[in-house]
Amino acid sequence: MIEGLYEAHLPVKNLDISMDFYKKIGLKLAWRDEDTAFFWIEENKSWVGLWEGKEYQTPYHPSLRHIAFRVTYDNMKNVLTWLKSLQIEVVPFGKRTTIEPFVRPNQGNASVYFNDPDGNSLELMCSIKVPDAYKHMTEKLSLEEWEELLTR
Repeated sequence: MIEGLYEAHLPVKNLDISMDFYKKIGLKLAWRDEDTAFFWIEENKSWVGLWEGKEYQTPYHPSLRHIAFRVTYDNMKNVLTWLKSLQIEVVPFGKRTTIEPFVRPNQGNASVYFNDPDGNSLELMCSIKVPDAYKHMTEKLSLEEWEELLTR
């Protein structure tokens, strides 16, 4: 099921300085918001997330204890069954109350979260193709909602 690394996260003190550094070493900016920026390691395959702020310097911030593994979109559709077969409990992401895999159209990916035995945050993630008309959407959608949207 797991095909490779999708993302890793690093805390940074100054996002602009760090962005300049990662551009200098040849990484391409994927997207940025107020306090985070993501750079492609392998375009559309893996990226590194930079998180700015003093609170990100503590060793317990999720950005320091998080790995996302790359899966295919087809496998994402079956990920809950696969994790359940391994007796791994899926956890909601952020303020979400559901454990269902979800799509982030503005980022071009879908994911589901779970923890390892030490409480490290793990994620299964896949890239998705997003039509131009939906690239602005910041709302998180279930896979079912996403596929329904694409059929309209």
